[in-house]
Amino acid sequence: MIPPESVSKDELERLRYPIGRFQAEAGISSSRRDELIDDLAALPADLRTAVSDLSGPQLDTAYRPGGWTVRQVIHHLPDSHMNGYVRFRLAVTEDQPTIKGYDETAWAELPDARHADVALSLALLEALHRRWTTFLRTMDPDQYRTAFIHPQRGPVTLEDNLQLYAWHGRHHLAHVTHLRERMGW
Repeated sequence: MIPPESVSKDELERLRYPIGRFQAEAGISSSRRDELIDDLAALPADLRTAVSDLSGPQLDTAYRPGGWTVRQVIHHLPDSHMNGYVRFRLAVTEDQPTIKGYDETAWAELPDARHADVALSLALLEALHRRWTTFLRTMDPDQYRTAFIHPQRGPVTLEDNLQLYAWHGRHHLAHVTHLRERMGW
């Protein structure tokens, strides 16, 4: 593995954020909201396609120096998106609930995230996103203005959170697809 210090800061930033850092748009339209939900709906199939022919050693290749392996990225997505789904449901059913954060780095180092078959997480992500996007498409537009309290970020509206998770899926998908391109897989 290439040590992070052997790569320029600019290149490391491009490898870490291949689609750029997250930036929420203020006051998104209903058509933009639908596009974001469509992004979430498409992610499981896009991710399955991106890893379908990768070997075990390829899955265990880090997408950047000092970064997670493809396998860890695949297992991270349902971990993160399950938390996201629950946060949406809490915000819609409670008055500005304070959500619990989690240590995603520690989760990615657990044995199942490092060694389990990616098919497990691909199936979980598919089922989760079908349920989540069904929920998102049935929400009243006013509900997207409701918020939860994040322990580090403070109030987060569901509109911003939808944008974050749509970006998050594209962000990690790009980790896999850009690695494939760089490695000629």
